[in-house]
Amino acid sequence: MGRRQTLRSRVQGSLTHGRGPVYGRGAVHGRETRPSAGGVLAWDRGWRREARSAWLCGLALAGVLTAIDLGRGGLDWPRGCFWAVLGATLVLVLRPARITAGDGWLASRGLLREQRVRTDLLTRVRREDGMAPRLVLRDVKGGRVELDPQVLADNPLLWHHLDTGARRARERGVLVEGAGVLTALAERIDGEGARRLLSSAEISPSGD
Repeated sequence: MGRRQTLRSRVQGSLTHGRGPVYGRGAVHGRETRPSAGGVLAWDRGWRREARSAWLCGLALAGVLTAIDLGRGGLDWPRGCFWAVLGATLVLVLRPARITAGDGWLASRGLLREQRVRTDLLTRVRREDGMAPRLVLRDVKGGRVELDPQVLADNPLLWHHLDTGARRARERGVLVEGAGVLTALAERIDGEGARRLLSSAEISPSGD
């Protein structure tokens, strides 16, 4: 509790005394103006394709199982509903969250709800490795977002808005954990970007 109050005091001090940029339409009487819910400036360009694939896989699974039961003469309402639920579950598992970003914020929207963080008020950035690596972002207001780091590598504009916000958080002194994670991610994204440029120019790294 004490650490959170200290972080909030730092943020309020930096905003009030001009030690950091203020987002939104400006500050009124020394108070921070929150960014609007709109103002999307970057998004995951591959999301529509992956979401469409998830729906197709779910429909295909439900359709095949229903067709098999129908061919055997064993299809009834309970079994039909079960196959439909099974297909919908596969859609939920495969459908990725939609990642968007704007001036000072980043959001992850699933089927049921949206999670959002203030990138300029980040306090912690943590990478969780495993079968599906995740990047976990937390801000001083308690916001939390999880996303696949590859989404940032595939979408330079999303990474730009996250990196810009994180730099401002460091300047304000609120980012207490995760600077090394962001540095490693920046090196990876820069490396992948360089490889893409070389590939598009049909030039191998060895100069052959």
